[in-house]
Formats: sequence, structure tokens, C-alpha cells
Amino acid sequence: MSAVKYEFDPKNMPFRRLGPSGLRVPASVFSLGGWLTLGGTVVGDPVKKIIKVAYENGINMFDTAEGYAKGRSEVEMGRVIRELGYRRTDMVITTKLFFGTRSGPNDTGLSRKHIIEGTQASLDRLGLDYVDVIFAHRPDYSTPMDEIVRAFNYVIEKGWAFYWATSEWSAHVADKLNLIPPIAEQCQHHMLHRERPEKEYAPLYKKYSIGTTVWSALASGLLTGKVPTTTAFQKTHASLPTPTSSKTLKSLDEEEGLAKIRKVQELTKLAETELGCSVTHLALAWVAKNPNTSTVILGASKPEQVVDNLKALEVIPKLTPDILDKIEEILQNKPAQIISTFGRPALDSYGRL
Repeated sequence: MSAVKYEFDPKNMPFRRLGPSGLRVPASVFSLGGWLTLGGTVVGDPVKKIIKVAYENGINMFDTAEGYAKGRSEVEMGRVIRELGYRRTDMVITTKLFFGTRSGPNDTGLSRKHIIEGTQASLDRLGLDYVDVIFAHRPDYSTPMDEIVRAFNYVIEKGWAFYWATSEWSAHVADKLNLIPPIAEQCQHHMLHRERPEKEYAPLYKKYSIGTTVWSALASGLLTGKVPTTTAFQKTHASLPTPTSSKTLKSLDEEEGLAKIRKVQELTKLAETELGCSVTHLALAWVAKNPNTSTVILGASKPEQVVDNLKALEVIPKLTPDILDKIEEILQNKPAQIISTFGRPALDSYGRL
């Protein structure tokens, strides 16, 4: 790394631990991600401006992946961090393995070969000696779990990463091999998508203290308050080559999509009249309010978006039980936590359920 030019200022913002680990992430409970933007639709000096503004406003965690823009996201992020001269120990850098940058038979997935070679390739693109957390970007059902766990442990033992984690995995049980377990799950979580992060992962939060690094907290733009039937919204999302964006667009004219639009309109009214904020800020604050959320990953194509999204910090304290109840009345999608007893007597609530 080059000489340090800037010292990190957390701006008196709060930190959270990443899952059960001692790693504190990040100032303001928000981090910055490179998915779809950094290295993809945004390259060169604009990337530097976005990262610089994020850092100056208390964000010190930056998330990317080998599969983002075929590795270019890692290249751009690493270049900018070096050019800005940030102290490496002040930063939390995370990347993910699975999709690879090419389609060779062993260039994707979570085989021991790809985990080790993929980690080395990611570090080379980033220009770093190590990352703080390396994620298994998707589950690999064709690779034995013990091979995956042992490979990530090898990466940690080599000092190429301090921790490993998962992304979009189903709740799973792996044999205890007396090895280092994953500390976090990077999942989609927003007001309109709650079953997996709030219900399926509930046992993991309770038993292992797993934390989440949330992506798509704004539901692919639905929770920005913009009318999704407008030409601008359609044009923006049609240009994003992702299954998530395609599904969002396809559902807009269906009953499911129309129901979501109505909910967003009601949430917008609540945000503006009772909280004095936008629905964007409400949606981000709502996810950040969850005690199992370690950090909410923000996406940005320009610096102004980062600054605006951080206004959600002011909304978090305003989410009182009364306001949260009103949100639930609008959403009507809170996952049921009680498992059917199938006719058996219910277990004592004070005992181990």
C-alpha cells in the first residue's frame, strides 16, 4: 500500500460487530458495495469520487466480488483505495467467490481449487495482501461441505483473509470439524422480502450469532418512492443485466407487483407525514434497525446518492414500537415464527423451543 494520506474519521457514528466476531463494521451501520456500479456502469474518476465521499462520511467497509463486472469491480476499487492513500487497517474490505471471471470448468464454484486460486486472483486484482472477509457467493451443491469449509480455513490460515462468510445460502447444518465457521450471511432483505432473513435464518441468529450484510435493501429500486411504471424507472432497470431486475420489471403489471406498488405508496405517505423523511430513508432505516443486521450495503452511481442514503441514520431512532406497528399494518407480510405442533401440546415458552 502507498503512504497514508488520510486518517479515518468515524464521525461519531455507531459500529456493530460482524456476527459473533470481534470485527467492527462499519461506521454508520452502512457500507458501500460495487454490485452493478463500481467497475461496471461506473468507471474511472467517478469511482474515486463515490468512494471518497463514502469514506469522508464515516463508511469504512467496501464490498465487492470476483463476479462483479467480471473482476473489474475489484480492479477499480483496489486502484482507488491505493490512489486515495487510505490506511489499510482503517478499512474493512470484503469480496466474494463463486461466479469467477471466466467459464473454465474449475473457474467457478467452491471447489478447493477455485477457492484458493480465486482468492489469489481477487487479491491480485485488488492489489491487496489480504481481505477482511471472503464470502462464498452462493452454495455449491456439487462440492462436499467439508471441502468448502477446509478450503476457506486454509485461506484464513495463509493470512489471505481474516474471516469467511456466506451469501444467499439456505439455512444449513454442517458437521463440526473443529474448524473456523462462517461469521455472516450476505442476504437480500427489505420490506417486501422477509421470509428467509427473518424466519429461515432465525435459528442461526440464536444459536451461532450470525450477522447479516444486507444487499438490495431498496428492493431493486421499488422502495425509492419513484413510480415504477415511469419510463425512467423502466429504462434504468431494463439496462441492468440481472435476474433480480428482470423479475422486478416483469412483476410490475401483475397483481403481485401492483400490490407492492400500493404498499410503497402507503409507506411513502407514512414516511413523509409522520417521520419527515423519504420512503428511501425509511426503508434503509427499517433494515438497519433489525438487531441481526450487521451492515446494510449501499449501492451508488454518484456521490450524492451516498450522502442522501446516510440520512437514514436520522430515521433509525424514530422507529418507535408504534411506528413499527404501523409499518406492519401496511406490509402484512411478517413471517410467522411459530412452528406447527401438529396436534401436540405447545412447548413451554420459558423452556428451550
